[in-house]
Amino acid sequence: MVWRRYSEFNGRSQRAEYWMFALLNTLAMIALCILGAIGLAINQDYGGVLFVPFGFYVLATIIPSLSVTVRRFHDTGKSGWMFLLLSVLGIIPLVGLVTSIIQLVITCTDSEVGTNEYGPSPKYPDLSPTGSFIPTIGTYSPPQPQPPASQNEYVSCRNCGQMLYRSASYCSSCGTHL
Repeated sequence: MVWRRYSEFNGRSQRAEYWMFALLNTLAMIALCILGAIGLAINQDYGGVLFVPFGFYVLATIIPSLSVTVRRFHDTGKSGWMFLLLSVLGIIPLVGLVTSIIQLVITCTDSEVGTNEYGPSPKYPDLSPTGSFIPTIGTYSPPQPQPPASQNEYVSCRNCGQMLYRSASYCSSCGTHL
């Protein structure tokens, strides 16, 4: 998902998307570093050339790394500018340790429920900000109660349980032919 939205800084990203990108990115960097180290071990003079793919990979992943982190901050209700501020403050010794811990806590925090100013929640799409369930089209609805025996003008759809007039030829809820 990250590579499809590699330069998109608006919207939200779930924890799973962020951490899977971080894991795969770290594994790729470790593999490229090992490749460069093997090159140096084989040939001290020209073996460092094998670090070139590592450099290209780092350059290629700067924008996707920034965008997925900004979207992760958005998912927790924080601004992307806060990420920029924490990153700039991270350059200062000792302050960098604190800002790194803050970033780790924010990226580990669960998504905000419902829609926030950055868009709908990818994790909780059917929940409003108040936490109540908002039914959507195509969701399951329990079967409707059967009418009393004295009301013989209604029948129940055998597929979805919707109460219908006996004269109906199809269910208006699910489209099943009666």
